[in-house]
This record gives sequence, C-alpha cells and structure tokens, in this order.
Amino acid sequence: MRDYEQELQDRVLFLKEILYTSGAKGFVYGNSGGKDSALTGILCRKACENTLGIIMPCQSSRNYEEDRKDGLAVARQFSIETIEVDLSEVKQALIQSLGKVQEITDGASANIAPRLRMTTLYAAAQSRGALVAGTGNRSERYVGYFTKWGDGAFDVNPIADLTVTEIYEFLRYLGAPSQILEKAPSAGLFEGQTDEGELGFSYRALDDFLFTGQGEEMTLRKIHSMHQNSAHKRRESAVYRSDWRDLR
Repeated sequence: MRDYEQELQDRVLFLKEILYTSGAKGFVYGNSGGKDSALTGILCRKACENTLGIIMPCQSSRNYEEDRKDGLAVARQFSIETIEVDLSEVKQALIQSLGKVQEITDGASANIAPRLRMTTLYAAAQSRGALVAGTGNRSERYVGYFTKWGDGAFDVNPIADLTVTEIYEFLRYLGAPSQILEKAPSAGLFEGQTDEGELGFSYRALDDFLFTGQGEEMTLRKIHSMHQNSAHKRRESAVYRSDWRDLR
C-alpha cells in the first residue's frame, strides 16, 4: 500500500505552491458527492482555508438526493465552505432555445450538464480570485470517460495521476464518510446511470490493466477501443501552422 501520509503532504504542498506562483486566493471545485470530488475537496481545503465546493444539481433526481447528501457530509466533516447552484432550469432553457434550430442528441444533451457546471465553477472562481480544481482521475482519463470542456477542464488537478483504486485507498486513509466509499460511482448525467454500467467493465478491471497490462480479452478490447476513440480529448486542440503538412 502506498504511503498516503507522504502523499497527503506532497499534494498539499503542491497546491500551496500553485497558489503562491499564480497569485490566486483559493480554490473552487465541483462537489458532486462522489469519490473524486471528495478527495479533491479535502486536499484543497487542507492546502487553503479559502476553498469553496459548489453542489450543482441538474435534472437527475440523484443530484438532489443521494449525491447532495453525500457532498454535504464530506463538506461538514472537513469544514469545506459549500454553496448550491441549481442548473436544471438553465439546461432546459438552453435545450429549448437550441432545439429550435438544431436537433439535440441524447449524448449532446447529457454533456450539457458538465459543461454548465464548469461554466459555473469558472464564474465563481474568477469572481473570488480563485483557481478551479479538477476532479478527474487517471483511470477515467485513459478511456476518455469525461466531458471535453466540462469536467475535463481545470486550472489544477491534484488527483490526476491516481487510479480509482488508489482514490478509494486515499479516502479510506483520510477517514472519508463511508457512503462515499460504498456507493456505485455515477456522473449522475441521467436517471439510473452508473459509471461502470456505461463503461461496460469495472473500475477494478480497468485499474488492473493500467497496473499490469493484463485482463480478459473482451474487456481489453473495450479499453483499447475507448482509449483510441477518445484520443482527441487528451490532445491539445488543433491550430493552424504554416508547416502543418510536415507534421502529418
């Protein structure tokens, strides 16, 4: 098992250094009530008292119930300032306006929520002179399980190198609320959604592959396919260069 006491000290020092060099006054992050946001929030709060978590329900009933309750439990235990911004009506208004000129697919509709959340985080962070802290982990980044310009955007991410398995271990070390450790991970993008159900394999299987390169053949095919198809999410956006032909 990793030395999470040392991990804690190193990551907190990293966040303090980022604040110092940027001149920012604190951190803002999305408090989703899940494992990743819990760890990001705890680390940011240990690095800086001026840490704000924003709970942002958006249509899914889970956002208003289980996730909200769990997010508040983490905030109370670790003394993290928390506010709530309901984005359901904002999303509905956008869909209605855009729907008049462009049919919106289910996938595009689901991705509106994380992009609205990131807009909210940056508006709050800029107003407070703070940085937006990311909540994405290594496992999800490898297979592209995040929304481009949504939860994939941030100023600093203190957990990006950690797999899901390691995040759970870290949270256990920190004594996070048990419900965070026990519930099925979900982005809460639509009713009944779970991360592993949508991925088609377990986080344990994904992390085993990342650690060892091994796994069941069907699972490995899915992982390789998702990694390849999501490569654009991990690359910088394309910009014109006069020598673009030489880069092919």
